[in-house]
Amino acid sequence: MSEQVVSPEQSGTGTGPLQGLRVLDASTILAGPLCCQMLGDFGAEVIKIEHPRMGDSMRGHGESKDGVSLWWKEISRNKRTLGLSLSTPDGAEVFRRLAATADVVVENFRPGTLERWGLGPEVLAELNPGLVLVRLTGFGQTGPYKDRPGFGTLAEAMSGFAHLTGPADGPPTLPAFGLADSICGIAASSAVLMALRHRDQTGEGQTVDMSILEPIMTAVGPSPTVYQQLGEVGQRHGNRSTNNAPRNTYLTKDGKWVAVSTSAQRIAERVMELVGHPEVIAEPWFTAGNTRVEHVEELDTYVGSWIADRSREDVLAAFSAAGAAVAAVYDARDVVEDPHIRETQMLLEVEDPELGPLLQHNVMFRLSKSPGQIRFTGRSLGADTADILHEIGYSDTQVSSLRESDVIK
Repeated sequence: MSEQVVSPEQSGTGTGPLQGLRVLDASTILAGPLCCQMLGDFGAEVIKIEHPRMGDSMRGHGESKDGVSLWWKEISRNKRTLGLSLSTPDGAEVFRRLAATADVVVENFRPGTLERWGLGPEVLAELNPGLVLVRLTGFGQTGPYKDRPGFGTLAEAMSGFAHLTGPADGPPTLPAFGLADSICGIAASSAVLMALRHRDQTGEGQTVDMSILEPIMTAVGPSPTVYQQLGEVGQRHGNRSTNNAPRNTYLTKDGKWVAVSTSAQRIAERVMELVGHPEVIAEPWFTAGNTRVEHVEELDTYVGSWIADRSREDVLAAFSAAGAAVAAVYDARDVVEDPHIRETQMLLEVEDPELGPLLQHNVMFRLSKSPGQIRFTGRSLGADTADILHEIGYSDTQVSSLRESDVIK
């Protein structure tokens, strides 16, 4: 595994295309922190703001080693940390002074919370007309659901994802990970860059209103359009597709699973030639994915029987030689050991001051001229508080006073 040694003592400012931007991450679980992680990966200076006593609840999510959250190390990498109570007058004043120096603020409090603390969009815009304020909530800042608690699980249910996922005769199925939040976080990073582009052109900042629900609705596809035009409601089909066949997961002779896709017509033909049934290629219904689906049982039987007689290694080799599309169904061990993932550095080993060599996802994009970088891993609560406050004009005496009153850590 390739290794990149980073120092936890490095400055929060990176060298990527977003160098010079200051981002305040006042969000938690999971969309906002991922958005800010991506901005930090490409050079933005990110200041992570969390409660001075409780810390960010992300610190308690997922597995840990020796009491250290492994997820925190990744989601909060490239972020300096500031323990700050925004609900106190002194804490709100610290935040206003920080916001005056920032390019982007990302928050995910309930609608109206920032306003109640005297930190609403109008206040921040008056202090900093070019500020981009990203507001991430379950259902957005308006509408009848705006005050509901919002989590990725609810968005995965309401988007249509759960309804379409799982066996045909089984219950709606939720993902085992933060799918809706992650899609939202990636989308939010794009929204930030669009808003900054507008600011570059006009000098104006703006507010980005983004719900967790809307991005995953887009990812689920055009089912609302299909319903509006045709009156049809999609149903669960397990690992099959309504758009093409054969497409499924199949069990190999040695008890492993592989996934086969035939989205392209020529690939579908290669698969059927490989499994010994080239005769179906001449059938009129085989010429398009949506008509092949009408014969899915027949096609699945041909493919599944052929795969069941062979080991996973033999199946993968035969599909590769035939130019057909197949992949092994991986677990975490498979992901870590895969030669392509290793060689292309999709995972990177970095140095952490608490855990030593630490494997993480690499930065998400490979830019040839302005690459991103993991400069340091997630830090301890309040590790950079004093330095950050000094940068915005607070004296040692003022910092001590705020610390004694539990406004900061």
